[in-house]
Amino acid sequence: MSKELEDQTKNAFDFIQKLFFEVSYLIKEVEGMLQLEEEQFVICRPSGYAVTTRTSTGLEPSNVELWLPRAFTVCFCPSDKTKMEKGQTNTPITDDLKLLVMDIALKGKQVDSPTILAGCLSNISPKKEYEKFERFMYAFSYNRGKAFSATSYEDSYVSFSAQYIKRRLFSIKDSDAVKKELVDPMIKMFRG
Repeated sequence: MSKELEDQTKNAFDFIQKLFFEVSYLIKEVEGMLQLEEEQFVICRPSGYAVTTRTSTGLEPSNVELWLPRAFTVCFCPSDKTKMEKGQTNTPITDDLKLLVMDIALKGKQVDSPTILAGCLSNISPKKEYEKFERFMYAFSYNRGKAFSATSYEDSYVSFSAQYIKRRLFSIKDSDAVKKELVDPMIKMFRG
């Protein structure tokens, strides 16, 4: 029985690692396509080249559930609206700032099957003295239900308007689907 459990544990970790690699490849493919657009979008980097996710190292049962990330969010900004500083982007919040967003949810309370939400954020307005967008990316992890369920979001720090499309993750099977199902709709929202 012990050998069987060891094999199952190894297979489970191998599967999750492969799934996470595939998600990262998808994000990188979207990033590459968006860099080719006239706006030359770059990925927002709140703390280096990273996705925004909620994880925890606490031992409380409610925190153990968060050890393994279940959702990943990335935002993309036109290159002329941000600058790179020490491996992070600094995207000043201006009246005309619009960003693209992509959220990949593998599992969650309101996720029946792995999904992608892709869209555009606009009317971004800080409520405190924060000046750069990267300070607010936590909202996508800690307030997921609110941030991705409506056409507007507001908390005590920031508000923004949003448009999203929803796609099933496993329906995106090749580069043509990435372009047609994700990149083109996001660009249309951004330019519309």
